[in-house]
Amino acid sequence: MKRVLCIAICLVFVLTACGGGSAPDSNQEIVLATPPAEYAELTNPLGAEAASDGADIFASTCASCHGETGKGDGIAGQSLEPKPKDLTQVNALASDGFLFWRISKGSPGTAMIGWAGILDEEQIWQVITFIRTLK
Repeated sequence: MKRVLCIAICLVFVLTACGGGSAPDSNQEIVLATPPAEYAELTNPLGAEAASDGADIFASTCASCHGETGKGDGIAGQSLEPKPKDLTQVNALASDGFLFWRISKGSPGTAMIGWAGILDEEQIWQVITFIRTLK
């Protein structure tokens, strides 16, 4: 019984730990919220070499919802409403500060949780460095 409960809790965590908004289609314009002032001017302090570590973190924390290539097509994300964002499209519009804010604090009204406290700041910047490689 304890094992079933543990598995159920893990599944709930995975399903709620993703998300981020509706997956855009070709006719839908992406509109990003304005980050709070304390995030707006942040820039990634890490170089391109951090993308490798970021890819590992992304694979274990983000890909189940956002998909391995960030297109919002992860297996867990398929059951979410709104659907996870296509990070390849967000990438072109989002500042480093926006991404740090959303990853840290989450996105209200979606299943995207805030990862601050789970990931440290360096890990969040590593994920952002990886996201910048998505096409």
